[in-house]
Amino acid sequence: MTLLAILLGTFAAGVGSVLVAALLTYGVLARFTQHLLSLAAGALLATAFMHLLPEAVNSSTGAQELFAVLLGALIFFFLLDKAELYHHGHEHSHSPAHDGHAHDGHAHHHHAHDPHASHPTKSSGGWAVLVGDSVHCFGDGILIASAFVADFKLGLVASLAVLAHEVPHHMGDLVVLRQSETGSNPALLKLCMAGAVTVIGGLLGYFLVAQLESLLPYMLMIASGSFIYVALADLI
Repeated sequence: MTLLAILLGTFAAGVGSVLVAALLTYGVLARFTQHLLSLAAGALLATAFMHLLPEAVNSSTGAQELFAVLLGALIFFFLLDKAELYHHGHEHSHSPAHDGHAHDGHAHHHHAHDPHASHPTKSSGGWAVLVGDSVHCFGDGILIASAFVADFKLGLVASLAVLAHEVPHHMGDLVVLRQSETGSNPALLKLCMAGAVTVIGGLLGYFLVAQLESLLPYMLMIASGSFIYVALADLI
């Protein structure tokens, strides 16, 4: 019974929060998509600084060790960003259209109308958000499983709390991913897959809650690093 409750609770919190966020972002707030970039930046920073970092620091793990992990995560996402942008630019520098404009002396005109040039976040932010979300959702799954193992009612409250605080965060994620994809459906599908990692975290948390609990602060720092990098480097 506890395992079934964990599965339902983690699915509702992980995938359910994505669907609610999509309903708001693509439905009620669809006309304000560009303005939602500000919401995305605020939601990512608030999640990192007001939720993930305090929870990690309040654990028994040393602060210096945790912030070393945060620094490593920021450097990793920076390098990932540069690798993606280099690969993206390298592909387009060898395209026939680009070469034609370069030879006739109107390369700057092509750049002005290049859709990729007007969206510098197109290739990198999406990957960092998905990695951070997956790690964050895995940690949420462990937290929900721990709550259900302790007390059924506590597990319900934890599931609802995770769902509630994930909705505005996922709204921001959908805006970022929508800039990286050709349409809304791929962005929604990828974020649902990241949300489903909550269920995996819940399953492993049920069987290995004692062992995984020591790794949770590090996972929170990695997730924080991804959200901070995307908010500051890609959105602001």
